[in-house]
Amino acid sequence: MELRQLRYFVAVAEELSFSRAAVRLRIAVPSLSQQIRALERDLKVQLFNRDNRSTELTADGAALLPNIRMLVNTADQLSRCAAGLAHSQPVRIGYVNWYPADLGQQAATVAEVRVDTWILPSHLQTTRVAEGNLDLAICWVETGDLIMNRLEADLVGVDTLYAVSTGLDGSPVKASDTLVLIDSDTDAWSSWNRYAEHYARQTGALAVHVNSGVVGPSFYQHVRGAGRPVLNNPKTQNDPLPYGLIRRSIINPTPLWTWSLVHRRSETRPAVYSAIREFVRGVIQGVTAPSLDDNEFWVPPTDPHRRANASVQPDRD
Repeated sequence: MELRQLRYFVAVAEELSFSRAAVRLRIAVPSLSQQIRALERDLKVQLFNRDNRSTELTADGAALLPNIRMLVNTADQLSRCAAGLAHSQPVRIGYVNWYPADLGQQAATVAEVRVDTWILPSHLQTTRVAEGNLDLAICWVETGDLIMNRLEADLVGVDTLYAVSTGLDGSPVKASDTLVLIDSDTDAWSSWNRYAEHYARQTGALAVHVNSGVVGPSFYQHVRGAGRPVLNNPKTQNDPLPYGLIRRSIINPTPLWTWSLVHRRSETRPAVYSAIREFVRGVIQGVTAPSLDDNEFWVPPTDPHRRANASVQPDRD
């Protein structure tokens, strides 16, 4: 029996889905199933009832869950003590709308992570890190943001954006044949507007300025009247579409939205750097993201994770 198998059991028990737990743990579903079966053999009990449609805890699994969860938490606490980090201040992390499902657990062995409940746009979360109100933030940034605020960024996520269209045609659409909305509310949509302006300028997509409507019902109303597919916003990346609308992939090129883990260049706390290391390690062990420098894909020229920008560093003075 291994500690990681106990972690896997807790994840599946909380998700009641091997596929969701595999995404959370950043491993393949077959590997996860294999480890759970090995744990069941070691414990000599069946932990889950599972078929092609559902996963449920058995009575034995439900009885063991509280104790196994306590063991995992105790092991994490022991690791923090061994690293001399148990009594440090919590690492405060903010986000916009996306973060890994197991965000706190990724760094649990090296730091106490506190996910901030104040969800704000990317440019405001970046400012909060620069001003010391957060230690880390998962957000969208440009190279200029990092230079101006003396920040650093690690790539922790990539969304492949798509277009939303009316009708039944779900075939891929060229980027130049899409439309992108730019919102007049710059306080809420500053980052999206900058991304959209780059996208329209570089791909030939049509940019349309609106008073409101880059997400939600207003967005879908714009789609119905646009006459061409409309680029989706990452805030609604995984939302189901209303009846009569269809998702279409974008090609030539495919737009990508990057999520950065941002921190201060002047940061000195070991717990913060330990948390960063664990977050980034989790990404490396997960699904490989598309190459941001591949001509098949598009990111703004100001994206800090393009090789051309990776060497641009803020002054340390």
